[in-house]
Amino acid sequence: MSKDTSSHSPIHVIGGGLAGSEAAWQIAEAGVPVILHEMRGVRGTDAHKTDGLAELVCSNSFRSDDATSNAVGVLHAEMRLAGSLIMKAADANQVPAGSALAVDRDGFSDAVTAAIAAHPLISVVREEVRGLPPREWDLAVIATGPLTAPDLAESIRAETGADALAFFDAIAPIVYTETIDMDICWYQSRYDKVGPGGTGKDYINCPMNEEQYHAFIDALVAGDKTGFKEWEGTPYFDGCLPIEVMAERGRETLRYGPMKPMGLTNAHNPTVKAYAVVQLRQDNALGTLYNMVGFQTKLKYGAQAEVFRMIPGLENAEFARLGGLHRNTYINSPTLLDGTLTLKSRPGLRFAGQITGCEGYVESASIGLLAGRFAAAERKGQALTAPPATTAFGALLNHITGGHIVSDDEPGKRSFQPMNVNFGLFPPLDPGAITKPEGVKRFRGKEKAAAKKQLTAARALNDCAAWLNG
Repeated sequence: MSKDTSSHSPIHVIGGGLAGSEAAWQIAEAGVPVILHEMRGVRGTDAHKTDGLAELVCSNSFRSDDATSNAVGVLHAEMRLAGSLIMKAADANQVPAGSALAVDRDGFSDAVTAAIAAHPLISVVREEVRGLPPREWDLAVIATGPLTAPDLAESIRAETGADALAFFDAIAPIVYTETIDMDICWYQSRYDKVGPGGTGKDYINCPMNEEQYHAFIDALVAGDKTGFKEWEGTPYFDGCLPIEVMAERGRETLRYGPMKPMGLTNAHNPTVKAYAVVQLRQDNALGTLYNMVGFQTKLKYGAQAEVFRMIPGLENAEFARLGGLHRNTYINSPTLLDGTLTLKSRPGLRFAGQITGCEGYVESASIGLLAGRFAAAERKGQALTAPPATTAFGALLNHITGGHIVSDDEPGKRSFQPMNVNFGLFPPLDPGAITKPEGVKRFRGKEKAAAKKQLTAARALNDCAAWLNG
């Protein structure tokens, strides 16, 4: 029996990931019934391990939670202002991660699943939707994420007349904490930074000297890797490059990326500076699992165990999960979607999440939040008002629905690419907004850039609050 107690006709949401769960929640909270269709439980995917809603696959980190000078932290804050279910579940299942917001994967998914199941206006239907929603579903949101089932993907291509673009995401391994040698490794956050829920000792650090580092790089590059087969030629998303691909770009690349030693002091030997450091971040609330930060990989399983056990402190590591590779799909949103995420060729049908060309858990959920709000407003006959471009919501939405550049020399070439939220997507501050603080002698370079970020963040939150209240 349906839990619907509303006079409105239901809105259908396809996909129970972060974007779909958030969209369903926002619609229901607006007083409109939702039917949430999720195929897991009937049909699995290559990357998911459970049938829980909002399962996290690549990482347990929502990245920075700093709402004063980090764009993703601003997006966190805006989502909290908007009553986000995803942020509520994340905050309730936080694990220490320095200044980042990381969560217990299972606890997070369980919280989202329970909240969705308990909402009187949401009904969950476990089934695979094999094509575009039927016309009688007059309002619907497709939030099938990066692993859209082939039949539905083909229906989307047929409707839009354009091929879906694709890229690869790689998944980092997870290690059992008790198998890490803490006589070699130590707990410390970079620069001892204490973040929300953290202590300044939120990461496990594995040090390497120069000889160990170069031997590790050689093994990474030479390791046996997963072949692409029918996916040949599909690019990676730069924000989730496999560790061995980074190593192939130059021997020092990792030392200036995920293995940089800056801000870390070896607790066992404070006078000796590590040449490189591998960090592991807590993956569950119990602290029994740690994931290898930045170590997403397409190495085959046997090669992973062999190569990663070359890392000091991980010689006897046991892996709860080895890394993997999965295909992501996204549409050419600036061409296909309008400013409210509606497919131009079919009114009432919206897209949300990674399939729109945003990248990252938080970004995907935020676009689900907007799609849900737009759909609910349309069902209720209310005006559809997009968030201001000065907000993180608006900046990301504008990128998805029109923030790319098409070359005049190559009119058929699409430059639209998946994007994390960043301050480069926000409009500039008003002239004269950045002023030298009283009593400060030096105000240029890093100081001025920091002030710019802080003013941009403050403007975003003020404008978001006004938009939500209006």
